[in-house]
Amino acid sequence: MADVRAALRVTDELLWVLRRAGFALATSQAIDAVRAVRAVGFESHDLVRDAIASVVVKRARDRARFDDAFDAFFSREPRRTLWERLAADGFTDAEIETVRELLDAFATASPDGALGPLVHRGAELDRLLQLAGSAQMLDGMQSTLQAGFYTHRLLEHVGTWRAQDELASLRTRLADAMGDTRADELVAALKREVQRAADDVRSFVQGTLARRDADAARGDDLLGTPFTSLDEAEVLEVRHAVRVFVQRLRGGERVRRRRARKGRIDAHATLRRAMHTGGVPFVLARRARRRDKPRLVLLCDVSDSVRSVARFLLELTYAAQELFDRTRSFVFVSDLGETTQLFAEQPIETALARAYAGGVVPVTHNSNYGRMLHSFEERVLVDIDRRTTVVILGDGRTNYQDDAADVLDAIRARARAVVWLCPEPRAAWATGDSAMPRYAAKCTRVLEVRCARDLETAARLLLTLR
Repeated sequence: MADVRAALRVTDELLWVLRRAGFALATSQAIDAVRAVRAVGFESHDLVRDAIASVVVKRARDRARFDDAFDAFFSREPRRTLWERLAADGFTDAEIETVRELLDAFATASPDGALGPLVHRGAELDRLLQLAGSAQMLDGMQSTLQAGFYTHRLLEHVGTWRAQDELASLRTRLADAMGDTRADELVAALKREVQRAADDVRSFVQGTLARRDADAARGDDLLGTPFTSLDEAEVLEVRHAVRVFVQRLRGGERVRRRRARKGRIDAHATLRRAMHTGGVPFVLARRARRRDKPRLVLLCDVSDSVRSVARFLLELTYAAQELFDRTRSFVFVSDLGETTQLFAEQPIETALARAYAGGVVPVTHNSNYGRMLHSFEERVLVDIDRRTTVVILGDGRTNYQDDAADVLDAIRARARAVVWLCPEPRAAWATGDSAMPRYAAKCTRVLEVRCARDLETAARLLLTLR
């Protein structure tokens, strides 16, 4: 590599451009990126791209955004430094050197000064935006109608208005060094640089909003994508979305519990107490509100036709344990096997792998809903009470064997609710060996669960059945 300093400067500028494009890069990652570039050299464009991507890109869906930012950086004309821009405006080397010395003196005297980064722009401005906490500052921006407010706020935070005062002070020193006329021309050139930096900040805000909208749209599309159509990378994203959703449910449940401890205001008791104070209700009487957690019994079909949905439901239930008083889980194909202890003792990945590999019930058999329901009736029905919600996940495909739909009558008679989650559309329920029309008539609720959004709807329903 001929010029190490030049290569380092280019890599540094690229990394700051990637930060502006939404990639979170720690100092350690920046060091790794420089080492990667040093290892492959700058001779091959593709090698440099892949080397930096291996450090920067964490999710497969971010690779396209990385490639766009990388190509845009190297396809543009080389960014000229401030000194080159001033030279192009007709200023002499001596005048430029004077400006350089004065800006260095400003930076030494006031490390928090904004003028230097704003007139240099490029990577210096990118650093200033990061140090200003631009990502956190823009978190509250939800629509283009708010872009102006947040832009003004960010411009103020990076010191655009403060730079005007620094320019006035700089003009005084320049006038002493080279006269009023050249000082005014230099200050005017620097003001143009500050204005261009402000335009860059506006573009940054608009780009952040556009990227956020695109990510939100993709997230909505992904949540609505059938589980069976997800690739490996998308499965990981949906799993993350499910965990985030469970965290929101937990937070909402904690808030409800705190409010329940206080109780609701009892108007009659409050008015009776107020008789002692001349009818003025100084002390509020509250009615204690008891809201028991529901108990959950989950039956999951883990045959090949339903496995993609069962994975997410089991993972959601595993993550949401604290929302229920007691949870028992079972998996089935032809036989019924309990996984409550397995999920209590093993990490979710290990437990799921064992269930899918036949460690709980044989998974190579054909589905037999009748046999499963009779087994459930014999082993578990006695433990079902009015606080229990029974959830069954399955497509209801009986392979033309006994469907044992009458067992659901016995379960519903004892349980608070029986909810069936079916991964097939309703239009397919009356076709072939499907027993879903008979099962649906026996259940409290029947929901189609084909994507993450459907699963979220089902989870919210389960928490209301108490």
